[in-house]
Amino acid sequence: MQLPSDLTPTSPRRRVLVIEDHADSRDMLRMLLELEGHEILEAAGGAEAVKIILDEPVDVALIDLSLPDLDGLQIARHTRLLALSPRPFLVAVTGWVRDEDRERTREAGFDAHLSKPVTPEALADIFRALG
Repeated sequence: MQLPSDLTPTSPRRRVLVIEDHADSRDMLRMLLELEGHEILEAAGGAEAVKIILDEPVDVALIDLSLPDLDGLQIARHTRLLALSPRPFLVAVTGWVRDEDRERTREAGFDAHLSKPVTPEALADIFRALG
């Protein structure tokens, strides 16, 4: 399938884990990322996400902070403690948008913080920054 010129991938193909408990939000992120040509793995909860990160190396993890078991901050801390190589780029995806929230995600080990709803432009900026 050939994408229209305005939808052609703008960054290298990445292996991306989308961690989101709401199926509609997870589907939307998956579709946006697939349009950019990325390989997508999905998890609906924190424990499932940590297992995938251990078993299936990923380049980027988009992590909802409000999950039913381990929350996104716990996932980031666990992931950083694992000292994986290569280390996944962790992106908080959340409705938490105050300066204090951004500080908490940074302290937990996140590399970036996106506010919901995530726009295609915000995602593209993240992947462009990765090179």
